[in-house]
Amino acid sequence: MSHHSLLVVPAQTEEEAETQTLDASDNSVWRFRGSDTAAKASRVTMRVVVYKLFDLCTLDVKKPLLPLAHGDPSVYPCYRASIHVENALVDVIRSGKGNSYGPAAGILPARQAVADYVNRDLTNKVTASDVFMTVGCNQGIELVIQSLARPNANILLPRPSYGHYEGRAIYSGLEVRKYDLLPENEWEIDLQGIEAMADENTVAMVIINPNNPCGNVYSYEHLKKVAETARRLGIMVITDEVYSQTIFGDNLFVPMGMFSSIAPVITLSGISKGWIVPGWRIGWIVFNDPQGILKSTGVAQSLQQNLDISPDATTMVQLALPEILLKSNKEMFAKKNSILKQNVELVCDKLKDIPCVVCTKKPESCTYLLAKLELHLMEDIKDDMDFCMKLATETNLVLLPGVALGSKNWIRITIGVEAQMLEDAMERLSGFCQRHLKKTETSFQALKLSENGET
Repeated sequence: MSHHSLLVVPAQTEEEAETQTLDASDNSVWRFRGSDTAAKASRVTMRVVVYKLFDLCTLDVKKPLLPLAHGDPSVYPCYRASIHVENALVDVIRSGKGNSYGPAAGILPARQAVADYVNRDLTNKVTASDVFMTVGCNQGIELVIQSLARPNANILLPRPSYGHYEGRAIYSGLEVRKYDLLPENEWEIDLQGIEAMADENTVAMVIINPNNPCGNVYSYEHLKKVAETARRLGIMVITDEVYSQTIFGDNLFVPMGMFSSIAPVITLSGISKGWIVPGWRIGWIVFNDPQGILKSTGVAQSLQQNLDISPDATTMVQLALPEILLKSNKEMFAKKNSILKQNVELVCDKLKDIPCVVCTKKPESCTYLLAKLELHLMEDIKDDMDFCMKLATETNLVLLPGVALGSKNWIRITIGVEAQMLEDAMERLSGFCQRHLKKTETSFQALKLSENGET
């Protein structure tokens, strides 16, 4: 079984489709129908796009599938989780203490461990009662958004962004308004744009720091301005910090909770990315709210009520969490981050020689690289989705089109893989771009420069 075989969903065969059609030939006798509640929300998820691209890859190409549209470094041996992380879970399993249900908000030892861990970097300390354990960071997104949903409310999401926020907001009935991240300004948040689009029905703004998919890390000064903007607008800040231990650039990570005395902050995080164990599905929500605003406005109560009707996080992993977090330090993450940095350098160097694909900023965090498509130099390519579909069909290389992240005519390349895969991917990408390059003087010049190794 290949490293990524678990990620591929087989397409439905014609025989299966025909059989289902025959079986459903007389639907008039049945009173039930499938719900379409999630239809609109699911269309904005990355999974739908990725699976569509997987289906375009075929054995006829005679090249192995390169799945660089999504990130899961854990499937590659070079990103193996730390032995102390694995041993912590093994010890719990052997003890037999993790086989029972846990309370909705999480077991106290895990909540206390998270509080102690985040307090290492906070001025306004949190307690175990400010922490809520979740089934991965994604469930944290779902719970927080559902807790804020009410008629006519809207939420501000970044563009580009991680698609699960938009999908869950749509599903919960929240109006989505998108503010821009500015590529010409280190992907900082367009704070003026936020103030212009917010109104009396705006409830929160979401930030992702370190940023997925842009790979930047926000400065202390910028985050303080974010908090001040939120205070002026009377909204909270929801901060996704799941990549806080996946930084390989020079900028230091600053938790948004540092500014909770200015505006209330809800932090989402977990161990999936930094500790390379996404399949363990353990995350947390932290209320950074020294003035008790989230409680007085009923947000805390709403979150607890949503937890009461949701599955609780795995007890075994919660019991292992105190040991995992206690022994976590920068050295533990150094090997993974060093590999990611080398991969970024590799891809950026290769992109210099590939016409039509430009990296505007070298990422310093996360496991992705965002690149801009110069479509005016290409023929028979309409947009980023068309680019990625034809790339998959011709080369079995799957990249994520920017439209899945809210930024049309960009592509996201996963760097959290083995270096040899990236070498192969860049070779396929280069050949594809050269085949689709317009036959004009400008494009020939671009091709000539790339062949000479010039930029």
